[in-house]
Amino acid sequence: MTYILLVISIILIITGLVASFIPIIPGPITGWLGLFAISQIDGFSTSTTLLTITFLVAIIIFIVDYFVPIIGSKYFGGSKYGVIGTTIGLLLGLLSPIPFGIIIGAFIGALIGEYVGGKNINEGIKPAIGSLIGIISSSIIKFITGFAFLIIYISLISTNWALLF
Repeated sequence: MTYILLVISIILIITGLVASFIPIIPGPITGWLGLFAISQIDGFSTSTTLLTITFLVAIIIFIVDYFVPIIGSKYFGGSKYGVIGTTIGLLLGLLSPIPFGIIIGAFIGALIGEYVGGKNINEGIKPAIGSLIGIISSSIIKFITGFAFLIIYISLISTNWALLF
C-alpha cells in the first residue's frame, strides 16, 4: 500500500503543478491531495499543522482564482457590464472544448460586456486586457503554489526516505 500511495501522491503533485495552466482542474487542491496521500503512508512523519495550512492555502487560491480576472477587468476601467461579460466569458470558456477557452472567453466576454454597456470596441479593449492580465496572474499564483507544494513534497520524501526505501 505504501508504494501505491507514493505513486498516487506523485501523480497528484505533478497534476497539480501542470493544472496551474489548465483551468478545468483545480491545481492547488490537486497538489494538496498529493500531500495528503503521502501523509497517509503508515509511519510517515507529517505535521497536521502543515496539512491544515496547505489545505487552507489551496482553498483560498481556488476561490480567489475565479475573482482575479474580474478584479483585473475592474482595475483597468471595466464597468459592471464588463465585469458581467468577463464572468460569463469565464464560465463559457471553462465549458468550451477549445484550448485556452477560459482566456479567450474572459477577454471576449469583457469586450462584449463593455460594448453592450455603451463603450466602443477601442474603449473595451483596456478592461478586456485587464481580465487577460488577471487570468495570467492567477495562473502564476497557482503555479507558485503548486511549486511550493512540490518542494514540501520533496522535503517530506527526504525526511521519510528510510521508511519508503
